[in-house]
Amino acid sequence: MADISIDLFSDTNTRPTAGMRRAIAEAEVGNEQAGEDPTVNRLCDRVAELLGKEAAVFLPSGTMCNEIAYRIHCRPGDEIILDKSAHPLHFEAGAPAALAGAMLRPLDGRRGIFTGRQVTEAVRPPWRHFPRSRVLSIEQTCNMGGGAIWPLESVREAAGAAREAGLAVHMDGARLLNAVVATGVPAADYAAPCDSAWIDLSKGLGAPVGAVLAGSAAFIDEAWRWKQQFGGAMRQAGIIAAAGVYALDHHVDRLAEDHANARSLARALAEIPGVAIEPAEVETNIVFFDVSGSGLTGDAVARRLAAEGVRIGAMGGGVMRAVTHLDVSAAQVAEAAAAVRRALAPRG
Repeated sequence: MADISIDLFSDTNTRPTAGMRRAIAEAEVGNEQAGEDPTVNRLCDRVAELLGKEAAVFLPSGTMCNEIAYRIHCRPGDEIILDKSAHPLHFEAGAPAALAGAMLRPLDGRRGIFTGRQVTEAVRPPWRHFPRSRVLSIEQTCNMGGGAIWPLESVREAAGAAREAGLAVHMDGARLLNAVVATGVPAADYAAPCDSAWIDLSKGLGAPVGAVLAGSAAFIDEAWRWKQQFGGAMRQAGIIAAAGVYALDHHVDRLAEDHANARSLARALAEIPGVAIEPAEVETNIVFFDVSGSGLTGDAVARRLAAEGVRIGAMGGGVMRAVTHLDVSAAQVAEAAAAVRRALAPRG
């Protein structure tokens, strides 16, 4: 297999820039568990302010952010309402069940986005035979919805329906800043209807590791307990937190470049016989496309692309997913589309 020179598999495959590496090397550090790491504290204060919350905690991963939030908001046997395509339902190794003991109630949203009425209809009546509906979880942007953005009014509507039913509201903000850059809506406005929210540092922001969970001071105090129990407590974590601070200083506005590159990729792919862009509208940095019309599977196309040094994910059947990020230029996007065209060309 050729070395991968154009990696569109995921924005999690970004690498620290030279400036970020310098920030990491020069980071002030201390004992994070004792609240003595100045760089971690700076990052947490920055994210709490960004999301309009009282406090925040630095965690190794977005999955841990979700699972700690669920553990706080739920008791074992309670139920979390979320979209049928949501990350915690499919890609967190059953952690809501294993770590929070929670049931998951999926909604049939459109591209990951559901309505307040759907929330209301999903809430269980108070009967001892039913699990208790406790949490509404919103994913911004929606990964499996093709990077779809929850409109602010839809967030407010769904969260309002949850609150009327006495539920807590959590925002899985893995790509929240992609939504912010695409719409101009401040992150704090998206997070305002939510009891807890987080942002990922290791996707489009380009940090090598980490995420930050925010909420009330009491919520974050409790989150520290579960961070300890889940094995997420660290020591001189300023080494990695510095990358997050650098990313917030330098890599937020440039997410618009990723969005432009994703749209360019979608347009180029749409011109290839046998390719369908699904969904057709590309809002942020994720492009789903179907190669079934070529008679090939996504796995077969992925193998052909990898032989040319291009990596794009196969999602089952003919569906593939490409994700743009700071390590992929506009020129490389054009090269990737040309490689897809060659991969789908008839072979004798």
